[in-house]
Amino acid sequence: MPVKPNIKKVLLIGSGPIQIGQAAEFDFSGSQACRALREEGVSVVLVNSNPATIQTDPEMADEIYIEPIRADVIAEIIRKESPDGILSGMGGQTGLNMTAELAERGALEGVEILGTPLEAIYQGEDREKFRSLMERICEPVPKSMILNRMDQIDEAMETVGLPAIIRPAYTLGGSGGGIAHTREELDRIVEIGLTRSRIHQVLIEESVVGWKEIEFEVMRDAADTCIIVCGMENVDAMGVHTGESVVVAPILSLRDDEFQMLRSAAIKIIRALDVQGGCNIQFAYQNGDYRVIEVNPRVSRSSALASKATGYPIARVAAKIAIGLHLDEITNSVTGCTPASFEPAIDYIVVKVPRWPFDKFKNADRTLTTAMKSTGEVMAIGRTVEEAFKKSLRSLDTDIYLHTNASEIRMILSRPTDERFATLFDAFRAGFTVDEVAGLTNIIPFFLEKIKNIVCMEERLGQEASDEDIRRAKTIGFTNDELAGLTGREPGDIEAIVGNPTYKMVDTCAAEFPAKTPYFYSTWEEDCEITADERQKVLILGSGPIRIGQGIEFDYCTVHAVKALREEGVEVHIVNNNPETVSTDFDTSDRLFFEPMQLEDVVNILKKDNYLGVMVQFGGQNAVNLAVPIHESIAALGLATKILGTSPDSMDVAEDRDRFAALLARIDIPSPPNTSAFSLEEARAKAAAIGYPVLVRPSYVLGGRAMEIVHDEIELESYMKEAVRVSRHHPVLIDSFLQNAVELDVDAVCDGEDVLIGGIMEHIEEAGVHSGDSACVIPTQSLADEILERVRDYTKKISLGLGVIGLVNIQLAVKDGVVYVLEANPRASRTVPFVSKATGIPLAKIAAKVMIGKKLRDMGYSERSISHVAVKEVLLPFNKLPGVDTVLGPEMKSTGEVMGIDYDFGRAYYKACISADNELPLKGNVFISVSREQREEIIPIAKTLRDIGLSLYGTQGTVEYLNEAGIDASLIRKVQEGSPNVIDLLRRGEIRLIVNTPMDKQSRQDHYQIMRAAVDYGVPYITTIQAARAAALAIQAMNHEKITIEPLSHYHSN
Repeated sequence: MPVKPNIKKVLLIGSGPIQIGQAAEFDFSGSQACRALREEGVSVVLVNSNPATIQTDPEMADEIYIEPIRADVIAEIIRKESPDGILSGMGGQTGLNMTAELAERGALEGVEILGTPLEAIYQGEDREKFRSLMERICEPVPKSMILNRMDQIDEAMETVGLPAIIRPAYTLGGSGGGIAHTREELDRIVEIGLTRSRIHQVLIEESVVGWKEIEFEVMRDAADTCIIVCGMENVDAMGVHTGESVVVAPILSLRDDEFQMLRSAAIKIIRALDVQGGCNIQFAYQNGDYRVIEVNPRVSRSSALASKATGYPIARVAAKIAIGLHLDEITNSVTGCTPASFEPAIDYIVVKVPRWPFDKFKNADRTLTTAMKSTGEVMAIGRTVEEAFKKSLRSLDTDIYLHTNASEIRMILSRPTDERFATLFDAFRAGFTVDEVAGLTNIIPFFLEKIKNIVCMEERLGQEASDEDIRRAKTIGFTNDELAGLTGREPGDIEAIVGNPTYKMVDTCAAEFPAKTPYFYSTWEEDCEITADERQKVLILGSGPIRIGQGIEFDYCTVHAVKALREEGVEVHIVNNNPETVSTDFDTSDRLFFEPMQLEDVVNILKKDNYLGVMVQFGGQNAVNLAVPIHESIAALGLATKILGTSPDSMDVAEDRDRFAALLARIDIPSPPNTSAFSLEEARAKAAAIGYPVLVRPSYVLGGRAMEIVHDEIELESYMKEAVRVSRHHPVLIDSFLQNAVELDVDAVCDGEDVLIGGIMEHIEEAGVHSGDSACVIPTQSLADEILERVRDYTKKISLGLGVIGLVNIQLAVKDGVVYVLEANPRASRTVPFVSKATGIPLAKIAAKVMIGKKLRDMGYSERSISHVAVKEVLLPFNKLPGVDTVLGPEMKSTGEVMGIDYDFGRAYYKACISADNELPLKGNVFISVSREQREEIIPIAKTLRDIGLSLYGTQGTVEYLNEAGIDASLIRKVQEGSPNVIDLLRRGEIRLIVNTPMDKQSRQDHYQIMRAAVDYGVPYITTIQAARAAALAIQAMNHEKITIEPLSHYHSN
C-alpha cells in the first residue's frame, strides 16, 4: 500500500514536560516519528510545551508550536493549520488523552485519527470498556469493579476484597493508583485516583501481587500483519509498576509453550483493538495461568526500552504504518536490507534499572507500588544476565550502601523500595539462601541465582584468586578497580591479566544479516566487531539517566553538538546509557556505545580507535567530573586524544571556590563573601565570620544537591553531617546569603577571543530558590540598562578570564544596585535549550564548532533583541511523591520544564503556568497566608487579585492586615484550630489558588498539611512573593486579552 493520498499534513501531539511517568522516551519517539513522516513527503505540525526537547527544534517539523497542550489551544491550531490527520500515539498518555478530548469537543471534523483509533483509546484507557473487550475476546482479566463515586467503596470491598489494586483511568505512570491493604488505604487512594482521572473513574481489581510480570511490544499494520518486537520480563513481581521494576530482555524464564501462549494472546488483543502501529501489553503470569493487566495503545516507556534493546525503530515504523504503509514495505533502517515485518532476534541480555529521586527527597515515601516514582532509567547490555546486572548498577551512578544487618536486609527485601535491587546482593553476602530471598521478595529463583553467582565470585576473588578467576570475573561485569580491591593486587597487574574488552554490535537480527548502523556494547570475548581506522573522531559523553538536576536538556545539547560536528565533516561517537533519549537513537551519531559512563568504560573506548578528542561539556556535571580523570588517563596511556573545549584546569578553577574567588578579585568583579571548609570546626568559624544566614553546599555537585540555607550554628551542624557524606573528597562551600536579591542566569559561548551572549534570564523567584526550580523570563523585566551592561561586561571578563572554549553559564544576583557573581559553570546548562528556543540562537551547535577551532566572528551570530517574551516554568513532582517538602529552596526539586511565549509578560507567564499544570484561576477563591515580614509586599498583590474579581481567604493575622489596608478577605481557621480551615475548602473544591510563603522551618512544618492537600487536589500553590506577583499580573492580563497562538517561526522572524 502506498502512503494514504489524502494525508499531506499531520498534526503530532507531544507529551509536554518531563515528569515522573512520562520522561524523555516521548522526545525520542516523537522525534523519530517526525523524521519518518517527512521522509514520506508528509508535512508535520508539532505541538509541545517542552522547550528542552530535540522534538521542538525548528528543523524537526515544518511548524513547531511551543504552546500549552490543552484542547482549546490545539483546536485553534487545527483551525489555523488544517491538518489532514492527527498522530497522538507518540505523545504518551498526554497525547492520547488530548486526542480523546478533542474528538469529544468536535474539534477533529475532517481530521483523520492515525495509528491508534479513537475506539482503541477508549477501550485501552477506560477501565470498564477494557474489561468488556477482554471478556468479549475471552482473555482473562483480574476480578474487578469500576468506581465513579466514593460511596461505591463498600460494594467494591464485597466484590473484590483486600488487598486490592487501584488503577485510575486516563492517567500516566499509574498516577493516583496503588495497592490497598486496609479500608483506610482504600479510601485514601480511591479519593486521589478519582481526582486524577480525566473521566473520574477508577478500577479496583483483585490483587495478583506476587505473580510474574511479562510485557510484549507488538506492531501491527493495516493488512493485519502482526509481529512481536520484544518480549520483556520484570525481575520484580506484580505489585511494582513496570516502570519501577528491574526489567530483563529477552524473556528468559518461560518455557516455549508458555511464551507462545502469551505471544498469541498479545496478538489477539492488538487485533481486537484494531491498533495500527505499536502497542504495549502487560500480563501477570503464574503456574500456567495468566491475566491481562494493561494495554497501552501507543508507544510507551517500555517501547523506548524495547527499541533500544533490539535496535528496531518502533516509533519510525509506527509512524509509517499510521500513514498507510505496510510492514513489508518499510525497510528496517538498522540492517538496511530486511523489511520491518521481520521479528527482531537478539543474542545478548538487556537489563533496565530505574533511577529514583530519593537522594533529593530524604523524607519521601520510598515504597515502590503500582504508581511510578522514578525519574529515569539506565540500560545495560551484556552477554550474560550477570554481566548486564553489574553494568546496570554501575550505570546508575548513585551511592549504594552495604547492608550487613540481617533484620534490616529482611525489612528492605519484604517491602520493595529503591534500595531493594542492590540489597539482594547484600542478602547473599549475609548468607541468605535463594529460597529465603524468593520468599521475602516473590522474585523467581532464576534471577536470584544469577545474583548469587556474582556474590560467589566476590568471595572467590577475596581468597586466593587465580588469573583465570580474574578473567572469569571480567566476563560477568567486574571492573578493574573492583578486582584490585577484592584481590589486593595492583590495578596495573589486573589490566595485564584481563586485557581490553571487545565490542559487539546491536543489529536486530542476531548477526543473521549485515547491519548498517554501528551500535555497540562491550563484553569480554575473542572477536571485536569494531575496526579502527585513521579517520579522526570525536567522542561525546552523554548525560546518563534523567534525574533531578540533570535532565533532557543535556541530551538536547549532545544531539546539537553531533549535528554541528557532522556539518563540519567530523565523525562523531556517543557514549551513553539512557534508553529514553534521542542521543541513543540508532542513527543520531556515527557510532553509539551503550555503556556505563565510568572512567574505565570511557578510557576503554578511547583505546579502541583514533580519537581527536573528547567532549565533556554537553553531558552535565557528571561528564564534567570525568574531565580531569580522563585527561590524566590519556596522558598516562600516551594517547594523542585531548579534552576538547575548556581545559580541565579551567573547569577546576570554576569549581574550586578559592581559585574562582582569586579570579574574580583579579578582574575586579564583586561576589558575596564566601569560603570553604573541610571540617565542622572550620565551617563553624568561617560561617560565623561571614554572618548568618549562609548558603552551604558541597562542591562538585549537580542540581544543588544537599544545598541549604542555614540560619544558625545548630542548623549548620545538622547540615554538615549530610553534606560531608554527599561529597567526601571536596570541601563544603559557604556563601553569604543575599536576601531579597534578583537572580540572573546568562548562557554564553566563548572561543577564547570573543563572547556571544545567548540570553540574560531574570528569575521570577527570589535568590535562594535553585535556578533550576525558578521560573525565569527573557528578556529581563525589572532591570535597568546600566545593570544589564554590567552583566554583559562581567560575563565577557569571566569567560575570557577562565579561558572558556565553548559554553558557559554564569549566575548573578543584583541587590541594591550591585551585581554579584554567584558562580560560573563552563559547560552546558539546563537553560541552553530554553534560551535557544526563545532567541533562535543555536548555542550548543555554535559551542561544538568553537570547540574544534571555529571562531565566533566567522559564524555571524550576535546577541539578539527580541520583541516577544518567553517564560520558562518548571514542573514539580510533588503529586507523585508523598512525604516530600513542597517549599522551594536552594536544592533542586523539579523534573522538567515548559515554556510560555507571547507578546507580554502576563500572557507568557499564564501560558507557562497552565502548561505546568498550575491552572491560574480567572475567578473563584484565593487563600493567602504570608509571614509577618512579607505582609507589606502582599498588599498590592492582594489588591490586584481583588480588583480582578477573585475572593480572598486567609488566617487571622493575614486577614486582619488585609482588612486594615482596605482589602476584603474572609477568615478561616488554622488547620490545628479545627474546621472550617483551608483543607476543608480544598476538599470541597472551593479554593482555586494558594499563596503560602513559610519562611522558617517551624512555619514550613505548620503549613505542610495545606501544601500536601493542595498537591493531592490539583490546586496551584505559590510559595514566594515574587511568583505571587507574577501570577497576579498573568491573571490580570488574561482578563483583558487573549493568548497569542503562533508557531515558533513567527516569533523568530519578527
